[in-house]
Parts: sequence; structure tokens; C-alpha cells
Amino acid sequence: MQKNLVVPPLLTVISAPSGGGKTTICKLLLERNENLSLSISATTRPPRKNEINSKDYFFITEKEFFAKVENGEFLEYEQVHGYYYGTLKESVNKMRSAGKSVLFDIDVNGALTIKEKNPDALLIFILPPSMEELKKRLQQRETDTEEERNKRLARLPTEIEKSKYFDFKLVNHDLTHTVEEIEKIIKTKSSAKSNHVSDRAI
Repeated sequence: MQKNLVVPPLLTVISAPSGGGKTTICKLLLERNENLSLSISATTRPPRKNEINSKDYFFITEKEFFAKVENGEFLEYEQVHGYYYGTLKESVNKMRSAGKSVLFDIDVNGALTIKEKNPDALLIFILPPSMEELKKRLQQRETDTEEERNKRLARLPTEIEKSKYFDFKLVNHDLTHTVEEIEKIIKTKSSAKSNHVSDRAI
């Protein structure tokens, strides 16, 4: 059964190294909380097996992506592992206007850009139980080539270093416990924010 976790239209960003579990965590948060909405990123990356356009990502060409950059349509955008990803302002503003709190499943650089433009945004970084466990998860992923896995592993030190700028860091020992801890953090942030709600466009 879903519940209403957040009252003000809060921006909550979940970031983690590849294989850290952020996508699964976001999925569970959405299932458990009816007034959270997921920000769907636009990307130049080709779809993986079972990914659906406009549900998992907005899959667009590089030419289309940079046309949107020129038009100022992105709240943030970043090149990650050779592909471009970006958050569309229009999509986020529609959710906020509907009273929804927006959940972001994005990389560390995108998270910090959102925080720079929206200081009230809540940034949560998910750490794996160990680097060995993370490497094991990446090796088991069938969606990545060996080259892609190596790129993700090479990016780890930078991601871990930048996590110090996040509001919270959680070690994902247990998925259910991690989700519950995030809900507590969001609830506390929402309570503090409820006396100063801003619906301005971004």
C-alpha cells in the first residue's frame, strides 16, 4: 500500500556508483510513496534490453540532445561513459506544479548541478557494502560490455570523492533498511521545508 511521504514539492536526488543499487532503490521508493514522481532523463545512449522509451529514458539522437542544450531545455546535463544524459526542465516543472515531489536517479555531477541551482534539493549518495561487492555486481551485469565495466570502475574514485558534497551518505547493506532510512530523511527534510514551500519554476 502506498503512502503520502512528502507534502512540499521536494527535489530528492539519489546517486551512487554503477552497481550501487540506486535504480532499484528509486523503484521501491516510488512503489511505496504515491506522491513521489521519477524524473526521466533524456539520453543519447541506445536502449538496453527491455528498456522503454519515455518510461525508462527519453532516447534521442546526439543532434536532438544538443538542440535542447542550445534551447536551454535542460536543468542539468552530463556526459557519462561516452553518452550524454540530461534532465528536462519542462518535465520537472510539470511534476512540481502537480504537487509531486521529484525523485532523480542521476550521476554525481548532475546531482551537484541541481543542488547549485536549487539549494533546497536533498542529495543522498548510496555506497556499496564494499568495493569488492560493487565490482562483483558490475561483473555480473549482462547489460554491459567489458569496456563499459572498465569505464565504470575507472570512474569510481571520482564519484566517491564527490560524495562528500552530498547531504547524506548511506551504505546499502540491506535494501529494505536503506529505503526506510531514505524515507525518514525525506520526511524530516519535508517537515523542515513545509513552512517555506516554493513552487517556482526551475
